[in-house]
Amino acid sequence: MAAPKKGRSASAQSKPGRSLALILIAIVGLTGGMFVSGHTTPRLGIDLAGGTSITLEAKADQGSAINKANMDTAVDIMNRRVNGLGVSEAEVQTQGDRNIIVNIPKGTNSAEARKQVGTTAKLYFRPVLAQEATGSAAPSPSASPSGSSSASPNPSASASAKGEKATSSSSPSASATSQGRAVTDALKADSTPSASASTKAKTSPSPSASASGGAASAGAAALQAKYAALDCTDPEVRRKVAEGVKPEDTTVACGEIDKVWYKYLLGPAAVDGTDVKKAAAVFDTQGAAGWQVTMTFTKSGGKKFADITGKLAQNQQPQNEFGIVLDGDVVSSPFVQGAITGGQAQISGSFKQEEAQGLANMLSYGALPLTFKEQSTTTVTAALGGDQLHAGLLAGAIGLALVVIYLVAYYRGLALVALASLLVSAALTYVLMALLGPAIGFALNLPAVCGAIVAIGITADSFIVYFERVRDEIREGRTLRPAVERAWPRARRTILVSDFVSFLAAAVLFVVTVGKVQGFAFTLGLTTVLDVVVVFFFTKPLMTLIARRKFFANGHKWSGLDPKSLGAQPPLRRTRRPGGPVAGPVETKEA
Repeated sequence: MAAPKKGRSASAQSKPGRSLALILIAIVGLTGGMFVSGHTTPRLGIDLAGGTSITLEAKADQGSAINKANMDTAVDIMNRRVNGLGVSEAEVQTQGDRNIIVNIPKGTNSAEARKQVGTTAKLYFRPVLAQEATGSAAPSPSASPSGSSSASPNPSASASAKGEKATSSSSPSASATSQGRAVTDALKADSTPSASASTKAKTSPSPSASASGGAASAGAAALQAKYAALDCTDPEVRRKVAEGVKPEDTTVACGEIDKVWYKYLLGPAAVDGTDVKKAAAVFDTQGAAGWQVTMTFTKSGGKKFADITGKLAQNQQPQNEFGIVLDGDVVSSPFVQGAITGGQAQISGSFKQEEAQGLANMLSYGALPLTFKEQSTTTVTAALGGDQLHAGLLAGAIGLALVVIYLVAYYRGLALVALASLLVSAALTYVLMALLGPAIGFALNLPAVCGAIVAIGITADSFIVYFERVRDEIREGRTLRPAVERAWPRARRTILVSDFVSFLAAAVLFVVTVGKVQGFAFTLGLTTVLDVVVVFFFTKPLMTLIARRKFFANGHKWSGLDPKSLGAQPPLRRTRRPGGPVAGPVETKEA
């Protein structure tokens, strides 16, 4: 069993350059990526760089009470929306009984964040009864988004330039009388897609106050009048169009396509947002759909979705479409050719990546229990944070200087290995922080700076564990090269256990806390992982290389490995007993 171990040890000693080259390539590659991306400095949190502070006031929504439970739920949802992975350092907290304060650091898309925190994200799937352009002529037809993987594209639809809205449209082709009859029949059917064939054949009807073929009810007539008078180009009209509308009501709504607004007559909600289990933004690599929002329904939601799409598929345009209504706006109105089963659907329409991710984010984290009105938006300066950062960096520099003085005084030549390892760890930490800003929204705040300073001690501790193991081997009488290799397995176990405990503490802290404390936990966990990488791929190979240098191998008094200074035992020698086999050296056993 001894021969294989020697073979592996010899191989490990002979190729330390590979590990050093690997970590050097990683540093160069990450640094190159940092410069190519244009983000050469870490993104700073609101306490260091300033940002935007938004004050939101809660409004009771259809009977929802403004109480502590609902406010806490709203804070939790907003926090998850704007923080994403939890490290973008946006702060969400209550102020008094009715207000929520949202602090967004500089460098974040504040407009998108404002939309994220204030949007209730109430989602409904409603059958389309009628639709037409308002304010201008309908645009020329183009490709339409698909409602699901099994729904066919609508040849008469178009997507908006912003990519947030997608709907279908077609030019009216029926007379006012027939249009009014089509809408009246649809209303009589109570939004159930079972109108007559002649009714189904009508596209984009424009309802009239008077209906032929029978008198409409007062409610239907009022709704027809509201639809006829609806001007979706007016922002004030769009803001009020969904006020007081219940899911079971037949209603009107607006949607935008290529900067042209369309009005819709929609039936009662067949599926609502609570039936959506999760949503995600994905890129269509197989076709030309681009970014899409995929939705997975709950078991009951998938059944309801299959039922409504199955009924709609029996109709003709536009009554074979369902409007996807988000907070009163129609974001898409795809048509279906058959029941969409499987519990999954898609929303597409020339989304940009951030728009698709924002919509998926709101749908994934659910609707706010209350409606919020933006009271004020102010700009936050970073004067106080800058002073605190200066004091924190000064404290970190002093601490690092004390660590360096200790290493030089106690380990002498070995301090060069420790300092080189600290520099490599610092370089990796800086580059990763710079890259993680645009990648996951990481923002460096004061607690994160504290986490990086604490990491100096964790990293130095790993070096000390290894150095002391090597010195113990020398005290037992071994030369440096075998001492380096024999000390590594024992030191490796200790380092891994120590770093695992630190990483576990950081992970628990990250999960159970919010806001700035998560920045401390994230930085501590990141630097702990980097400590393992540096020790395995830099410190150990570097020790193997310096063990071949006479200055260290011969135990110079300034090398930190002088056997005489360490109180080493005489060199281990093999002895032969009289008349017996060669006796091996007697080694000191470890407790």
